[in-house]
Amino acid sequence: MNTPRHRPLAIGPLRAFEAVARRLSFRAAAEELHLTQPAISRQIRGFEDELGTALFLRGTRHVELTGAGVALLRTVEPLLAQLDGTVRHIRVAQRRQPVGVTTFASFASMWLLPQLQGFQTANPESDIRISANDEFAEADDPEVDLGLRYCRPEDAPPGSTQLFGEVLTPVASPALLARLPVQTPADLAHHTLLEEDDHKPSAEYVSWRRWLDQHSPAGLEPRGWIYLNFTYQRIQAALAGQGVALARMALAIESIQRGDLVEPFGTSMRIVSPYAYWLVRWPVRRERPVVAAFERWILARAEATRAALADQSPA
Repeated sequence: MNTPRHRPLAIGPLRAFEAVARRLSFRAAAEELHLTQPAISRQIRGFEDELGTALFLRGTRHVELTGAGVALLRTVEPLLAQLDGTVRHIRVAQRRQPVGVTTFASFASMWLLPQLQGFQTANPESDIRISANDEFAEADDPEVDLGLRYCRPEDAPPGSTQLFGEVLTPVASPALLARLPVQTPADLAHHTLLEEDDHKPSAEYVSWRRWLDQHSPAGLEPRGWIYLNFTYQRIQAALAGQGVALARMALAIESIQRGDLVEPFGTSMRIVSPYAYWLVRWPVRRERPVVAAFERWILARAEATRAALADQSPA
């Protein structure tokens, strides 16, 4: 059994002590804590009895801390500040509205994140949790509400909505093309090609080999190759002038529109793949207004992407 000198201290007297010690006034502390001055005095007196030492020197018109009071205040002040901060965080978190999204890294960095501020501005109480990986999340994952995925139509889970299809096109930086012009596919022999280094089934459809088989002279080989795992790496390398990339237009359309990347062959040598980008819904997902709002926003942004792709299509 705990003796009075060893049992844990109650938070109420600690709060009263800190207020009196900080204000050096029982009256001011009582007003701050919305208590009567006698109630504050009783709490402090009981606290001192429990500790077995005086914490304040009480004068007629002033209050001073004793040595024990000064030592205790050094410990109590940061502890109460930390406690109050944690309580505020908990209270705010209860009012927040989380949305969990699973997607793959390149889509997150090149399509979702650049636009996400628009949703957050319209929904300031929402918190977005993005899990970027190449695997579909489990349907009963409590932290996932929606998925943004890349697959064939036959592999899309039931209830999914296609956002846009896959169109691929050669792109390069204007500086690189000014230094080494590309007017025909044969000119690629003077360039380094930025190739996907991936063993997923989709790799054959986004490979330079497929494009070269369709559009270049037989046997053409580039000056060199740079193999990169992720789409955003290839686009970054192309922006830096390190080579020519075969870009997924849906993810690179803004760079093309801004002129940061150029299609050396225009729209005439694009290729398509059977893969597409999908909004995946979980059949057992929580029906919450913020999730429905995020879904509507995703579909609106996808419509804008489709419109941009259509604007870039051949007349």
